[in-house]
Amino acid sequence: MSRSAGALGVDSRNLAVQIARQRQLVTRGHTRPLAWRLEQLGRLEKALQPEEELLDGLAEDLRKPPVEAYYEISGVRQELKLFQRQLRHWLRPERVVLPFIMQPAQARVVADPLGCVLIIGPWNYPLMLLLSPLVAALGAGNTAVLKPSEHAPRTGELLAARLQQHLDRDVVSVALGGPETAQALLRQRFDHVFFTGGNRIGRLVMEQAAKTMTPVTLELGGKNPCLVAEDAKIPLAARRIAWGRFLNGGQTCVAPDYVLVAPAVRDAFLTALQQATLDFYGEDPQRSPDLGRIVNDAQFQRLATLLEDRSVLWGGRMDPAERYIAPTIVAVDCWDDPLMEEEIFGPVLPVLPLTSLEEAVDAINSRPQPLAVYLFSGRQAWRDRLLTSTSSGTVCFNDVILQAGIPQLPFGGVGESGVGAYHGRAGFTRFSHQRSVLQRPQAFDIPWRYPPYGNRLRWLKRLLG
Repeated sequence: MSRSAGALGVDSRNLAVQIARQRQLVTRGHTRPLAWRLEQLGRLEKALQPEEELLDGLAEDLRKPPVEAYYEISGVRQELKLFQRQLRHWLRPERVVLPFIMQPAQARVVADPLGCVLIIGPWNYPLMLLLSPLVAALGAGNTAVLKPSEHAPRTGELLAARLQQHLDRDVVSVALGGPETAQALLRQRFDHVFFTGGNRIGRLVMEQAAKTMTPVTLELGGKNPCLVAEDAKIPLAARRIAWGRFLNGGQTCVAPDYVLVAPAVRDAFLTALQQATLDFYGEDPQRSPDLGRIVNDAQFQRLATLLEDRSVLWGGRMDPAERYIAPTIVAVDCWDDPLMEEEIFGPVLPVLPLTSLEEAVDAINSRPQPLAVYLFSGRQAWRDRLLTSTSSGTVCFNDVILQAGIPQLPFGGVGESGVGAYHGRAGFTRFSHQRSVLQRPQAFDIPWRYPPYGNRLRWLKRLLG
């Protein structure tokens, strides 16, 4: 296999040839050995070095602070470590106990690679959310075509160069470009499509994949509710919610999207929330090195429109030249407010009254299933009620976002917040085909199953219940 420089073009013939070559590597069995998989993961690990250039790329694309940028690199490293440690165990065939009537026989389930998979990454975490699925794809014995987001161009260029330096192009190839590149890729036949992004594009990906009967994993988003009960530790809740909402300039799919606060602690919560924001970013957040920027002008204008002619509790200052929006808190009185219609994806946090747990549950259930549900409370009854009466991709009690960064926990949405999950074993399974294998001897053959059946029904009922 030769190492080829340069990203894939959008010519359909070239794409089809490249994908066929990458698929052939799988169908010929080259990717099945544990040693091959571990070698690719080791090469990917080397592609993360040196870190400084990647941190600079993330800063250029999103003005991401170095600490938040390092979260992305660390997230991929944690995924790599888990796969390198557990892959031998995950690859072992699973023995299946057979009923007496099937004896003598042996049965097992083996994890087969799918083939050549397409991974389409987002712009908000352009490194981690492109490479973490790649870890799972390579660990499961696949080859991959990556499509980085055109809205984080510097990071995409760096990743393309790094991956082509350290991995063979027939194992991992990179397609740079805009929507036309994604459309050209989706017209090809892949063995799986993994997409992270918004619901609107996710629907288009699913629709296009259906034309080639290609299975998909969709990591989307949604309006993640965060409940703050009367018994919550208010300063702690405020700090954690402020961190989660304003992390990455508010552009995190699993961030709390709105807060329901018990009236008895509303004023204390708002005061603590404002204080936490001051502690994090200072009196003038625009000058803080720790607050990211909105990714592009279109996203900035969308957020600015949501805040037009609106009375905010505090924050709200904007600078189009820098695509800067200050951490902003808005009081919302009704569920049909424009801020409550779709995921905000910016440093804006609506606050609503939490009149009762039952009303909150009804409101959550009346909307599409979110990617996450958050609750700050010490009440076990409240935790149980949310778990048994709502549906979401993930749940986190007394904190935010951290559940998405634990590689041992499956991460994914449900309903409109996504299809399928990954991270750790879940990612290995997602990029594998669970193949059933049955083996029986040729030494003898009992004729009871063959015609003519005669009066065997009575005996069959006894045997099979």
